[in-house]
Amino acid sequence: MNQVSKDTILIVGHGSREDSGNQEIREFTEQWRARRPDWRIELCFIEFAPPEMNAAMLSAARSSRRVLVVPLILNAAGHVKMEIPEAIEQVRLACPQTEVLLAPHLTACDPILAILKRRLRKAMNALDMPDPTTTGVVVLGRGSSDRGANGEMAKMARWLLEEGDHELVDLAFTGITWPRLEKVVQRHVLLGMRQVVVLPYYLYTGTLMQRIHRQVEHLRLQYPQVRFACSEHFGFEKEIFELMDQRVEDLRAGVPDSRLPCDGCTYRVIAHDLGHGHSHAHTHDHAPAAPHDHGHAHEHDHSHDAHAHAHGHGHEHDHAHDGHAHDDSHAHHDHVHDHAHGHEHPHAKPEDQPA
Repeated sequence: MNQVSKDTILIVGHGSREDSGNQEIREFTEQWRARRPDWRIELCFIEFAPPEMNAAMLSAARSSRRVLVVPLILNAAGHVKMEIPEAIEQVRLACPQTEVLLAPHLTACDPILAILKRRLRKAMNALDMPDPTTTGVVVLGRGSSDRGANGEMAKMARWLLEEGDHELVDLAFTGITWPRLEKVVQRHVLLGMRQVVVLPYYLYTGTLMQRIHRQVEHLRLQYPQVRFACSEHFGFEKEIFELMDQRVEDLRAGVPDSRLPCDGCTYRVIAHDLGHGHSHAHTHDHAPAAPHDHGHAHEHDHSHDAHAHAHGHGHEHDHAHDGHAHDDSHAHHDHVHDHAHGHEHPHAKPEDQPA
């Protein structure tokens, strides 16, 4: 492109082996462009789908005075904390005349909570007995070796409990870490829940969303006395567009905490050189900022056991490679392994379990 634009807004999606998920991200991009016709909005993927992040970022930098990088990702693990900042550093070296700014991921925040509450109300209305005292809720996320990413999930489940009428709101993961959906549902049944609502914590469809719906069908067969409801992914909700708008506007205005702390972080660079991850102690509860908890994690299933080095500067370095929590699942075991008599039959250790 010969003409140099002032700003390019670059969406970074994760990418999936299941192209339907990639297509939904492309559709989101088109809808966002329609909402913001005065913005130049481009899309790239970290892996599995074109355009590839590094090449797209370099192209944007060569044709713009400023590139605003906005991850369309719910939780921050290795891709957001390590790979995106590393790509930005390479682009800054190649195009020093272009300013490149990185916004936080979507994070655990009130707009996402509003979506979960709305999905929960809809699911409850579809049940025979919409009684929150006898209905368990399971917030179901991807799972990661990165404790910060899992912690954001735990925060959302806790917020949902505190702001609702349900006495039992639990967290489960589709892979990498525990507990899994089947074990949590088993607990709910033992505690006397007559209904269970599963709330997938996913933006777009893909292999994992398909597997979740199969798992819920198996649970219906395993527990015929319990009524189940399962909501859909939520990447097209108005709050997602509004959060993306806010990320861009905050970057442009230079709002404090509008940039992901990992961008330019000295300890991230050191951690990368040493093969570590690192963790910042500062967190924020408002939407623009993100907890800054690095796990040098490429989200692959061959996780290393994490061991931390505490430093006086308030950062922690974790030796951890995250298991891939995206949709490139290699699992073919959709049947339920947890039974009412209280034991599990896992096919793999937690760090080896595919997402």
